[in-house]
Amino acid sequence: MKKDIHPTFYTDAKVICACGNTWTTGSTKKEIHTDLCYKCHPFYTGEQRIVDKEGQVERFYKKLQARQEYLSEAEAREAARTSPERLVTELELGTRATDALARAGITTVGQIMERLSQSEAALLAVEGFGRKSLADLKKRLRQFGYELPEAAAAIVV
Repeated sequence: MKKDIHPTFYTDAKVICACGNTWTTGSTKKEIHTDLCYKCHPFYTGEQRIVDKEGQVERFYKKLQARQEYLSEAEAREAARTSPERLVTELELGTRATDALARAGITTVGQIMERLSQSEAALLAVEGFGRKSLADLKKRLRQFGYELPEAAAAIVV
C-alpha cells in the first residue's frame, strides 16, 4: 500500500444536524453538518411537511402559476377571437359585401348573428348582399370559430 495517498480516517467524527441532534460515526472529516437526520426527516417522523431543498418546491409553484397564467391568457384570446363585438371589416369579406352591410347599419358580428338567427333572408334582404356574399360570410365566420345558428347552418349557393 502506498504511503500518504489516503485521507485521514476519524473514528470519532461528530455529525451535527440542523435540528440539534448529534452522534458520532467514522468519516474522513472531523465534523459533519447536515440539514436532516433520522429524528427530523418527515419519512421517519411521519410528520406531513415539505422539505424544500434548494428551492425546488418554490420553483415548482412558479411553473404551476406560469401555466395557469398561460391558460387564462389563452382563454381570453379565444374569447376575444369569437367576440360578438368584432367588426365586420375584420372578416375581410370583400369591399362590396362590407360596404353593403355598412349601408344597412350592420357593423359587428353580433348584428350579423342576430340576422342569421332570424333567417338567411334577413341578410339577403340587404341591398347589394347576395348569395355568394352570404356563403363567403358563413365560411369566414366558421374560420374564426363562430357557431352559426341552426337557421343558417347549411351553406346555400
